[in-house]
Amino acid sequence: MTKTSDFISPSKFIEELRRYQKGSVTRRHFLGVTGLGLATAVMSSAVPGLRPRKAHAALSGTVNFTTWPSYFAQENIDNFTKNTGVKINIAVFGSNEEMLAKLQAGSTGWDVFVPTNYSISTYKDLGLIEELDLAKLPNYDQASQEQRFTAEGIIDGKTYAVPKNWGTTGFVYNSKSMAQKPASWKEFWDLTQNEASGRVMVHDYQLTTIGNALKYYGYSFNSNDEKELAEAEKLLIAAKPHLFGINSDYKPSLISGDAWMSVCWTGDATQLQRDMPEMLYVLAKEGGEIWSDFYAIPKGGQNIDAAYALIDYLLTPEINAIEVKAHGYPATDARTNKLVPKEMLENPILYPAAEALAPLEFGAAATLTNPLRAEIMARFKSA
Repeated sequence: MTKTSDFISPSKFIEELRRYQKGSVTRRHFLGVTGLGLATAVMSSAVPGLRPRKAHAALSGTVNFTTWPSYFAQENIDNFTKNTGVKINIAVFGSNEEMLAKLQAGSTGWDVFVPTNYSISTYKDLGLIEELDLAKLPNYDQASQEQRFTAEGIIDGKTYAVPKNWGTTGFVYNSKSMAQKPASWKEFWDLTQNEASGRVMVHDYQLTTIGNALKYYGYSFNSNDEKELAEAEKLLIAAKPHLFGINSDYKPSLISGDAWMSVCWTGDATQLQRDMPEMLYVLAKEGGEIWSDFYAIPKGGQNIDAAYALIDYLLTPEINAIEVKAHGYPATDARTNKLVPKEMLENPILYPAAEALAPLEFGAAATLTNPLRAEIMARFKSA
């Protein structure tokens, strides 16, 4: 005969479930306290990592997932398909301007995409993005998120995007190929036109390319001042003949040795340095960009249920930790950070010192739709 004390009350079960979802207790603790049979039944609707295959019977088809270069763990993508039967078609973009133009053109076929913090209000204002139903994202816990990286996904009290990762935009250089050790945007652009001529890359992305040219003169990364933008354009046009390339997928050229230096995002620097310790990442002393990326569902998505399932799966702390270890971008979720190796948490590329972060700026929404910035970038690329 089973003793009464062997049973767990419904309220106690829910309490333990919430603790597990927030990462406060381990899976072993949860299953031990609640009982395996009961846990499996309830977790089938709460935690994707424990769901049996039949829980996904309603899911089918393909999720069209639009993201950034080198920004996902293939292991997770494969396992999602294995567990759900839903195929994932991945498209890679190099800038938020590209994403916006594609969405405005219509008929993208996208189900999930990854916008950057400063662009979300524009998507909302233009009616290009869905308000999210958080009840369909049980693995999202706003309380566990670092708030400075989540605020721009919430507009007028409604959630339009949930955070994926955060990072910085600096530059990386090959210390074996370059005698000088640059520490500023002024040195970056000066070296581009001298010792490193023909070996430097910049993003095909106006926010960072124009923004870091503005930093050469000490202006705001987000400046829309016509005079200041004119100076930035003059620098870009002068540098153009000396560039190896304009491409947001710059890692292959750095790995091959064709390029020695490039504007660079956190995760790419992490990935490069794993295999090439001579690749050094710099947050320029004048400042630059700090950013956060989000998961969002665009208007007109065709496979909404599977889109929610994919986002929820990727937000699972254990799954998100695999993402971080693969792509090298830091998580916004404290639950995930508990599962990331100590050496990554102590890596100054991923988690810079406070004084290095202090001069950085989050991108401003007005930069995305400023026609003058778009014109400058177009003239720069065609020069």
